Amino acid sequence: QVELVESGGGLVQAGGSLRITCKYSGRIFDFNGMGWYYQAPEKQREFVASIGHGGITTYRDSVKGRFTISRDHAANTVSLQMNNLKPEDTAVYYCNAYPPIPTDWGQGTQVTVSS
Repeated sequence: QVELVESGGGLVQAGGSLRITCKYSGRIFDFNGMGWYYQAPEKQREFVASIGHGGITTYRDSVKGRFTISRDHAANTVSLQMNNLKPEDTAVYYCNAYPPIPTDWGQGTQVTVSS
């Protein structure tokens, strides 16, 4: 059974930091990279960051140098450390495999950055 549970979001001022975490279950995730995605109001869900086997990471341009993705295989978690947050980072953040499994999305965690 596949399950994705995101947590750690909240309200933060511009320039602040947050760390969000996803607890995942399901054997399918053992064989895939993991990613973070976000969906801003009235916009489509978009890619934020990924981590593959061997720890290779990729990021969307707007978060490079500010966000860091990490994965703990033993704990079945993937985290996103977000520093120097900007109002345009405001969105609901979701984790999933990378590439994402279209039918498997959690409830997400809301990140709101005030100016």
